Amino acid sequence: MLPPAESAKRASRVAIRPVTLAATALILCASAPLAAQAAADDVGTVEDPQGEPGSEQPTVDTAENVDELLTIPEPNAGLDTPPPPTGADGINAAGEREIGFEADILEYSSESDVVTASGNVVLRSGDRSLRADSVTWNEDTGEIVANGRVRFVDENGNQLFSERVELTDEFEAGAMDNLLLALRQGGRLAANRGVRENDGTVALEDAAYSGCDVVTPKGCPKEPSWRITAERVVYNPDEQRIRFTGAYLELFGARILPLPGLALRTDGGPVSGFLVPDLRVSQSNGVEVSGSYYIRFAENRDLTLTTHLYTQAAPMLAGQWRHLTDRGAYQVTGYATHSQRISTRTGDLVGEEEFRGYLFANGKFQLSPNWSLTGSIRRATDRTFLRRYDISRDDRLRSMVELERIGKHSYISLAGWATQTLRLDQPQGEVPIALPVFDARWRPETPIMGGQLELQANTLAITRDIGQDTQRAFARAQWDLRRVTGMGQVVTLTGMVRGDVYHSDENFLTQTPSYRGNPGWEYRGVALGAVDVQWPFVGEAFGGTQVFTPRVQFVATPPIRNLAIPNEDARAIDLEDSNLFALNRFPGYDRVEDGARVTYGVDWSLRVPDWEVKSTIGQSYRLDNDREIFPDGTGLSEKFSDFVGRTEVRYQNFVKFTHRFRLDKDSFAIRRNEIDAAVGSSKTYAELGYVRLNRDITQVEDLQDREELRGAVRVAFANYWSIFGSGVFNLTDREEDPTFDSDGFDPIRTRLGVAYQDDCLEIGVTWRRDYISSGDAERGDTFQFYFSLRNLGFR
Repeated sequence: MLPPAESAKRASRVAIRPVTLAATALILCASAPLAAQAAADDVGTVEDPQGEPGSEQPTVDTAENVDELLTIPEPNAGLDTPPPPTGADGINAAGEREIGFEADILEYSSESDVVTASGNVVLRSGDRSLRADSVTWNEDTGEIVANGRVRFVDENGNQLFSERVELTDEFEAGAMDNLLLALRQGGRLAANRGVRENDGTVALEDAAYSGCDVVTPKGCPKEPSWRITAERVVYNPDEQRIRFTGAYLELFGARILPLPGLALRTDGGPVSGFLVPDLRVSQSNGVEVSGSYYIRFAENRDLTLTTHLYTQAAPMLAGQWRHLTDRGAYQVTGYATHSQRISTRTGDLVGEEEFRGYLFANGKFQLSPNWSLTGSIRRATDRTFLRRYDISRDDRLRSMVELERIGKHSYISLAGWATQTLRLDQPQGEVPIALPVFDARWRPETPIMGGQLELQANTLAITRDIGQDTQRAFARAQWDLRRVTGMGQVVTLTGMVRGDVYHSDENFLTQTPSYRGNPGWEYRGVALGAVDVQWPFVGEAFGGTQVFTPRVQFVATPPIRNLAIPNEDARAIDLEDSNLFALNRFPGYDRVEDGARVTYGVDWSLRVPDWEVKSTIGQSYRLDNDREIFPDGTGLSEKFSDFVGRTEVRYQNFVKFTHRFRLDKDSFAIRRNEIDAAVGSSKTYAELGYVRLNRDITQVEDLQDREELRGAVRVAFANYWSIFGSGVFNLTDREEDPTFDSDGFDPIRTRLGVAYQDDCLEIGVTWRRDYISSGDAERGDTFQFYFSLRNLGFR
């Protein structure tokens, strides 16, 4: 080792020689004690990314041990130095690359012209850094070699670990052996050999890739669920893409699938290529294998083409196009096949093979800051196609278009709606088309007599091929004044006037007389006044805070010619907690509750640590006996209404319970009983839903009694495994609905499955049993196998 004086002299002489930029910067830094001391102060904690010296870095023996690596340190951990006078790329004003370093020992051999830095060596140039046990620089050849626990961090934040790395004179990592490349966006590459080119491209041989974490959240080592092994791998940082040659997918250590031509993005984004196929076995179609090819045209456009092959049905093709524009986005999905249909009456094949398919397209475009256009199309060639091929279980397909303008004080909507029924017992001609549907609202910015005024204009036209046609238009003005008194009461005053005009024909085709109205032109005026008072009381209880809020509301409306007007949008009337204090307890505009009534109720809530309880109950009283618009059983047909209420209980995020009810005012019989409960965490939980409508309404088809039970359970075990099940059961019997043949317990659908899910893999098997046949969709068992992999650009 040279004496300090001789070393400095030699460094000064070498610094003026025309050697490589990297070597020049290295020697200049060695001859500048102040710069070296500053670098040493800034990198003193590089031993440990958490700031505690002494931690060991992960090492790589071969490509086979990628699954044994522990947590990768953060890029440039402990290297947070003040910005150097050079740029972020490490190039100074003279166009030369400068490299700062810190080491325990610096040696120079005058015989071989080799500079050796050893003992916690740290080099840094711009956003690049390197740490190693030792670094040697050959003055004559310009070769720089880092040895021992090498960690190289590039300008993209990717970390390269190896036992030996050759560096170029531009501080680029070159040839490497037994290396690990930890990508900043996620995923790791391990290889026996590799080389990093000057442009940042890394080529690896005998490599393995995985997007899985190799440690648990508690820091314990774990085997990766899957990895890809390949003869050769090329990583391009500019394209953020990895290309594989001779690739195979390994699942839980077993090689299961060749992946020719595989390429993926390091940020998890999609790239063109084949997707993992799905496997399903169903009663209607037999064994189904579906495979897809994904085409990435640009960052904002892609196409997925899918082929479905069946053992008991003709093949089916599907495609999905997605496009993000500068004003919005849209997608188009289509299915097509050529097969025979099954009769919905006899269950036999019908006629010759014919084209069958389904189209679904939707999108939304923001035309300006205020104007937007939304549209959706859903159409199927026949009523059983979607259920036959297990695409959807919807019994209606709605198509719509809507042009909206949302301003600070105004709103305009022009829309149209069309519905295709998939119900086997409903003629398509009876299904209405709503076009146009126009609604405009305006609120003046300045208060009127201290309150808020809202003006509304609305029109609607409903047409049917078979059935009643109705056109409606109305104008409305509503004024609301809300004040808080000195004693804490919240008082709301409301006044509303409305003028309606209707026209209808073929009214006799509507089966329910109360829905028909009078044919021809009809006019109606509506006026309403209301006072609503709430008085909250707050206090301590049970170690928490409770709020007790009595509420009283008075609403008065002059007599209204309701039955002279057709009823298209206010049919499903039922008293419940959500509409108890509504100014009009009908759901739409075609019916308005008239007369005078008083509604009263109580809200109560309690909040204690981890617990929250809310409850409400109320009733209304009519001041007159007019009940012609309310069918018996709705809870509103007599002076005193039924009692309605709701109770909610929550414990942290572990318990959620909601109960809604309606009690008969005379017998306290339960007319509505609805329970939704959930217990557990996101991994292990149980859910229960129950609803019973016991209203005894027989003359209105929209208000039949129903009873249904649904449940779901998931139990997690062995860290990543879970077993789950669910079921839907119709409990309606013939007494509740004479059209039912059930004895009170009729399973609709059950499901059971087992799944594995960790940070990068999801795999599972599901069994489903359908108990109801619907044409092509036969009752029976369906088995489905699925899995998805993280960082492979699909699912």
